[in-house]
Amino acid sequence: MESKRGVLLVNLGSPRSYSEADLRTYLDEFLMDERVLDIPYWLRKLIVRGIVLPIRSKKSAHAYEQIWWPEGSPLLVLSERLRHAVESRIDMPVELGMRYGEPSIRRGIERLMERTDGQLRELRLVPLYPHYAMATFETVVVEARRVLAELGLSVQMPVLRPFYDHPDYIDALFATVEPFLQQPFDYLLFSYHGVPERHLRKTDPTGSHCLRQPNCCSQPSPAHRLCYRHQVIRTTEALASKAGLPADRYGLAYQSRFGPDKWLEPFTDEEIVRLAKAGVRRLLVVCPAFVADCLETLEEIGLRGKEAFLENGGEEFVLIPCLNVHPRWIEVLTDWVQSDSMFEDEESGVIETFLKVGDRV
Repeated sequence: MESKRGVLLVNLGSPRSYSEADLRTYLDEFLMDERVLDIPYWLRKLIVRGIVLPIRSKKSAHAYEQIWWPEGSPLLVLSERLRHAVESRIDMPVELGMRYGEPSIRRGIERLMERTDGQLRELRLVPLYPHYAMATFETVVVEARRVLAELGLSVQMPVLRPFYDHPDYIDALFATVEPFLQQPFDYLLFSYHGVPERHLRKTDPTGSHCLRQPNCCSQPSPAHRLCYRHQVIRTTEALASKAGLPADRYGLAYQSRFGPDKWLEPFTDEEIVRLAKAGVRRLLVVCPAFVADCLETLEEIGLRGKEAFLENGGEEFVLIPCLNVHPRWIEVLTDWVQSDSMFEDEESGVIETFLKVGDRV
């Protein structure tokens, strides 16, 4: 095993358990991230600790309890299985870190240092997010940099690029979706995690394109390298094209909005009801923004979304599993972590761009 290189897979994270106390701890770390709730610290603290945590912790604990596996959090269990599958196929140590909760990014880096006897010289950072957003991809890279500096480590950190339209990613998505397309269905809904519209404006390096120009996502612009909305549209179009879906058989929407700000539309919960009332009887839902099933897929879509669809006239609702540990996804990720061309150096390309833009928070 190479002693100077290691891989750190990073996903969102999960509470330690579905107890209300553990949910309070997890939600506090998550919502106090300035790239998630990008408002002044004093106001963020007031809202999160004075309003949100007392109300939301109990509700979130109940939601997690409904989807918790005997082995633990589905996201954590699936991420660990992915880590093990990738490591068994390459000649580098692979560790798992979560942006929030445990194992933390810090713990993942420390484990790589331990496993390389302190000789780690290159940390290959793999944010497990297909699309760029300041509340996902960006915060992972910023936190990893912070931890390296805090630990006093002189380690190169190339970062896996957002892979929203990479042919291999689309191929892996199609491999998970295709069996469901072979069964009778009326409509395929692509549901992506929502973001506030202001995040798109903040991550626009041109300062004049995203949500400021007509049809901004279809007009060529350097902003697209950092534009979540453009990237999810590209994923949708690429997968629909590969599957041969006509335009009237699929659409996209955004889930998991939080707070009163204006978020990307249409909203998944409203779209599910609209489709049912419009006569869609057999609905498929796929969630390409998530590489592993989690609360947002299993509970928000698989339970609440299904209930809403059936209550409004729908007859069959199917949540298509995420990539999880599908053999094709394992094969793709294994190839990527060994390929220099899939990574960007810290001081070049999109990494340099978003860290400059990141000064805005």
